[in-house]
Amino acid sequence: MKVAVVYPELLGTYGDGGNGLVVVERARRRGIEVQLNHVRFDNDLPDADLYLLGGGEDGPQRLAADLLRASSLGARIADGAKVFAVCAGLQILGTTFCVEGNDQYEGLGLVEVVTRRGLRRTVGELAVRVDDGVLVGFENHGGVTTLADGVAPLGTVMRGRGNDGHLDGFRAEGIVATYAHGPVLAMNPWFADHLLEWVLNAPLEPLASAADLLYAHRRTALGL
Repeated sequence: MKVAVVYPELLGTYGDGGNGLVVVERARRRGIEVQLNHVRFDNDLPDADLYLLGGGEDGPQRLAADLLRASSLGARIADGAKVFAVCAGLQILGTTFCVEGNDQYEGLGLVEVVTRRGLRRTVGELAVRVDDGVLVGFENHGGVTTLADGVAPLGTVMRGRGNDGHLDGFRAEGIVATYAHGPVLAMNPWFADHLLEWVLNAPLEPLASAADLLYAHRRTALGL
């Protein structure tokens, strides 16, 4: 299995590169051979089974969008690769997003999603009901994201804003996205395993770790 953390110097403001470390470690502890690649912005995208996009500020986000628009990412998804995106990475995958005030900028257009500037910035805890689980993390963004009809959200917001105060993230063919930082996969071991099963297309044996206790403590602290 090959995992690529994409442009960590541009999309790594909130420590989302840690998602790659979590995926790799949880796979290796189960005896799965994994290769982790941190892809610099001046390098071509390598072949990977899972691409990870993190959060970033306006200028780096615009540059990352330019580079990814000219990259092979769309073709690799069409060939079966998977993408997990957080915050700015989520916005980039959509049709348009707003930066530097309210200037509209072209996204990759891989998902029919539009992000505009909200009236206020949201900084704080984020909790999302995802299927039968609860995803916990934190958010720091000024975007309001609208999904087109037919685009499925990742889940419903229990605490915080997410996309719009009601829904968070989205799921599309080969793509899962959320506004949750943390790194979110470190804070949610169950969800890290969910992504691994999605990429590997195979069930995983349970893996107990200290992360389970930290996740339970976070939920208790949030009253969830």
